[in-house]
Amino acid sequence: MTAYKQPVSVLVVVHTPQLQVLLLERAAHAGYWQSVTGSQEAGEALLDTARRELAEETGIRTSPGELQDWQLSKRYEIFAEWRHRYAPGVLHNTEHVFSLQVAAVQAVSLAPGEHLDYCWLPWREAAAKCFSWSNRDALLMLPERVSLATR
Repeated sequence: MTAYKQPVSVLVVVHTPQLQVLLLERAAHAGYWQSVTGSQEAGEALLDTARRELAEETGIRTSPGELQDWQLSKRYEIFAEWRHRYAPGVLHNTEHVFSLQVAAVQAVSLAPGEHLDYCWLPWREAAAKCFSWSNRDALLMLPERVSLATR
């Protein structure tokens, strides 16, 4: 039996107080840059998915209270080239947005085979570099989200 991915995922925006944003380059698609992303596993809470994916993709480990849950989700059509990962007939994914503020730009440990490189960019530049519209939209909302979190 094939274990299909669930069509529920997280997007974790990692940033500094100065809004420098961490982006990862996908190994399967050189030139495709994104924030931390990943699919929810069976029985896993979304916060736990976000923490797990962050640790797997960057080596950054967090406690549950460190991540901000934006209470924001986007539903989008799964790219045709990735639909084989999902059960037959599954065409859409729902992505839930989280963020993590780190003290400063830092080195990260990339997941072998998953990412080729990483960079830290100012939020507008990071948004322009993202291949995913949902990731870009989240990055464009970052200044407002950080302002709300510090009130």
